[in-house]
Amino acid sequence: MSDPDWSLYRAFLAVMTEGSLSAAARALGLTQPTLGRQVAELERGLGVALFTRSPQGLKPTDAALDLQSHAQAMATAAGALVRAASGAGDTGRGVVRVTASEIIGAEALPPILADFRPRHPGVAVELSLDNQQQDLLRGAADIAVRMVRPTQDALVARRLADTHLGLYAHRRYLEAEGVPATVHDLKGHALVGFDRETPFLRGLMQRLPISRDDFTLRADNDLAQLAAIRAGCGVGFIQHGIARRDPALVPVCPGQIGFRLEVWLVMHEDLRATPRMRALFDHLAEGLAAFLATSQP
Repeated sequence: MSDPDWSLYRAFLAVMTEGSLSAAARALGLTQPTLGRQVAELERGLGVALFTRSPQGLKPTDAALDLQSHAQAMATAAGALVRAASGAGDTGRGVVRVTASEIIGAEALPPILADFRPRHPGVAVELSLDNQQQDLLRGAADIAVRMVRPTQDALVARRLADTHLGLYAHRRYLEAEGVPATVHDLKGHALVGFDRETPFLRGLMQRLPISRDDFTLRADNDLAQLAAIRAGCGVGFIQHGIARRDPALVPVCPGQIGFRLEVWLVMHEDLRATPRMRALFDHLAEGLAAFLATSQP
């Protein structure tokens, strides 16, 4: 295959992601026969089989696994191209893709973005929630809110402030189970935490007299943990600025244990001259600074 046809690789990538022709066709808004023909055409052009049928659906071959990262890079580049073209010739219009952690993206950014829209009605925002850092240099997103210092060159990075986390529980849980007086009392309480080990969890284990087995509700999704604490499932960590919005969430062992995370706003240096990118970057910086001011100990 001399010149890659993006539509064929898009079909291939959708099958890799969705696991079946029918699900991939729905995701792309195509008919299943059309998508099947595109995958077959790609296989003919490459001269290799990309999928085999199994009881669980389509199973990717080794060749498909080798191609997946390259197809994903094409998808990322195509998305960046579409966003760049969306504002061509009109500095007040276009698309900006923002990536942020699950908690920041769901809890902090929506009211900030709601305030942005009336000021810039021609700008559409794509919000991607992902605790993994997306590569801005490859165009995976235009602006990122990160909880660690950026290390890549060619990025414009602004440190906003720190966000602080403390232990909280719903008032209903504490009325039923009692209030831990010290962190050592947490051993006898229902705790909300992680399933798989993470750097945050390793740091937590070094500072608290608990282990993973002490978590009575485990979720690797931060929003699920937050929802569980709000529902009264037990004690867990929440950013102060988020917990203080709900009077039913009560601090547990205040001043005895806490964590701090840096908050950075980042964009590719080539985008700062684009008016819609700069407008949203500055607006996010202002809005997040106000949010972080509420998240101090």
